Amino acid sequence: MLRHSIRALSRSPCLLRGPTAISGRLASVRNLTLESNSDVKIPLVDLLRERGLVSNITSESLKQVAEDKKITLYCGADPSAISLHVGNLIPLLILLHFYVRGHNVLALVGGATGEVGDPSGRSTERSQMDSAVRTNNMVHIREQLATFLDRGRAYAETRGYSKGLGTASTRNNHDWWKDVNMLRFLATYGRHIRVGQMLARDSVKNRMESEQGIGFNEFTYQILQAYDFWHLHSQEGCSLQVGGNDQWGNITAGIDMISRLRAEYSRTGRAAEIPKVAEGADAAYGITVPLLTTPSGEKFGKSAGNAIWINSELTKPYELYQYFVRAPDSVVENYLKMFTLLPLEHIEVTMEEHRKDESRRTAQKLLAEEITDLVHGLGAGNRAKIMSAVMFPSAAEGETVAAAEVLQVFRAEKMLVSLKKDEVVGAQWRDIIASLTKKSKSEISRLIKGGGVYHGLTRTQVAPGLIKEADLVEGTLFLLRVGKSSYFVAEVV
Repeated sequence: MLRHSIRALSRSPCLLRGPTAISGRLASVRNLTLESNSDVKIPLVDLLRERGLVSNITSESLKQVAEDKKITLYCGADPSAISLHVGNLIPLLILLHFYVRGHNVLALVGGATGEVGDPSGRSTERSQMDSAVRTNNMVHIREQLATFLDRGRAYAETRGYSKGLGTASTRNNHDWWKDVNMLRFLATYGRHIRVGQMLARDSVKNRMESEQGIGFNEFTYQILQAYDFWHLHSQEGCSLQVGGNDQWGNITAGIDMISRLRAEYSRTGRAAEIPKVAEGADAAYGITVPLLTTPSGEKFGKSAGNAIWINSELTKPYELYQYFVRAPDSVVENYLKMFTLLPLEHIEVTMEEHRKDESRRTAQKLLAEEITDLVHGLGAGNRAKIMSAVMFPSAAEGETVAAAEVLQVFRAEKMLVSLKKDEVVGAQWRDIIASLTKKSKSEISRLIKGGGVYHGLTRTQVAPGLIKEADLVEGTLFLLRVGKSSYFVAEVV
């Protein structure tokens, strides 16, 4: 028989119990958001600040520009892994907020810059990556960027945003860098790059002062990113770059290059070749977002070893859900503001309900379902909730899960075993469990006697003896937990 062993992110027994799964309080908040989203009345830059999504902005004039005209903006991700992780979502959420307000967004994969490696926020040089691995990563990252924006659009529409969106597309900077001649690049752009400014940037200065130092490849990374901004500005009218806090130097390098090149174009009578700038506005802007950290202050990311991936093969949707259900009370309000499009006033209502009885984890459950819907598509949050209710039941809440729902969800996730009823009912618990787990009967007997095996939605402890039909949920669902980390969900036919 097939074995389905599920490694959970948490073993807390009090995370979630309902299926159908939204309490009356959460349902009321959700229904309110379907009618209209009051956040659209708040100036966009102000809203981003209220949500904790902004660390720095290069110029305050962006606030008015974003209200007066449609702009094009971008953020990039290098293909240094096969998947984006939760820490990458913050700049992408800036893109999503602009997108649902009618602006045009570009998600850039660094197919070229990824070959060099960004020193920002790193104390050591990145390991050299095989070109085939990098190419594979590049394909996956670009797909993820496109999927995130597409799912984000659908998510936004169900959270009260109109369908009058801007445009969303992806780019790969390898498409323009592959044709750049080094000598021509130095002759055309070299004189606009100030070495003193490059040396003064923290990403370079910190590495130069370290024992390892910095290679020329990483030293020049900021030039490559600056040129990306210029290329997108001159070719597509892009006027805003978004990045993490550690990208400030790279972003301002791009703004400086754009300013110098625009001045040269004006001097040489080529001003018509570059985008016009409205009076009182800057030609280019930058927004940096806070780096996401764990409650203990650790940086999220693959190099930190604590990445929560948005690839469903690397981090299952229910694992993503469970991660946010476990969010501490100290961060859950901030996470609701940052990771969801729920109106701020409704987040406030949720937090008021949450504080009445924090043990119910009202805010965490809403957060977990929202972010799972955003990342994995509408309905993914509810499916993850049902799976969590099965694997981490909490009888204290007294809610129920329908067998049909459980079977449907686990079948879709390809995590469902099929058993014949006449082989289960009347059989020894020990024999069925040994068959499912591929463990010896003596080992299973020890587990049962030690109280380490549970069945059903209420986590009833298995006792030595025969399986009765009453041990099945609604006569069709057989649930089993063996030890701390193995779960079996079977359809009995």
